[in-house]
Amino acid sequence: MVTGGAGFLGSHVVRELANWSPAEVFVPRKKNYDLVKFEACRQLIADVRPDMLIHLAARVGGIGANRLNPGLFFYENLIMGVQIIEACRLAAVKKVVGVGTICSYPKLTPVPFREEGLWNGYPEETNAPYGLAKKMLLVQGQAYRTQYGMNIIHLLPVNLYGPGDNFDPASSHVIPALIKKIQDALDAGQNHIKVWGTGRASREFLYVEDAARAICLATDRYDGPEPINIGAGFEITIMNLVTQLSHLMGFAGQIQWEKSEPDGQPRRCLDTSRAERLFGFRATTSFEIGLQRTIAWYRQNLTVSPRIP
Repeated sequence: MVTGGAGFLGSHVVRELANWSPAEVFVPRKKNYDLVKFEACRQLIADVRPDMLIHLAARVGGIGANRLNPGLFFYENLIMGVQIIEACRLAAVKKVVGVGTICSYPKLTPVPFREEGLWNGYPEETNAPYGLAKKMLLVQGQAYRTQYGMNIIHLLPVNLYGPGDNFDPASSHVIPALIKKIQDALDAGQNHIKVWGTGRASREFLYVEDAARAICLATDRYDGPEPINIGAGFEITIMNLVTQLSHLMGFAGQIQWEKSEPDGQPRRCLDTSRAERLFGFRATTSFEIGLQRTIAWYRQNLTVSPRIP
């Protein structure tokens, strides 16, 4: 079973699972099972009786959405995860795969981020409620493994991008937000775009199909208490990202930096050696090719409708 399997990452995971030949893959929908309610979680597990659960259902968004909805992001991410994991424990589900977030790392984590540094400080303020909620699911999984012998793992993916992403400017992450902003400027004949922050912050990005493959590899091969970074192992400044996207999309206008808006975490780049050592994952999609595919998908679809967790 894949919670959130109809969402951006989840839909790619469901497609990737076809390469692993499970007997059946079930994707619950919120209208039938609202995971914020514990009875719905228990009913879901009783109805489906999964051998394995990959928990991807989440309330997610970019810096703006996190800043506007810190309570909602904290509560829904924490309560969904805690309750579905507890329901799996009560039903003796054989394996649970928890998918956390790079936002759980401390704001000033040394680059590259190593899993051992996860507890060495407080997360970046604009997304701390979301990051801490996800971090508590790691604690829950480790506690359940210790007390109940539960096979539960926790993965820490970096920023994802790719076809099918959420391009709604109210809730999207940086790559889809910039693609839409540049395309809107091109369509309107504008000679400039405005971008939050200074451009000096850096990010690491992982193509969504690579992320789906990593999750399936971990589901199949990893059984341990330690969190595992999932990433591509490189970083790029937001300024260079805007430059690259502008070049790929044919936009020659001016970039106006809104320096009064937050940059978010100063730097992000993961040490991904643990994932490669323990279950053989290495990202294979080049950043330029991934961006080209994402731009092409958006231009073909031109939709900003957000996915429903």
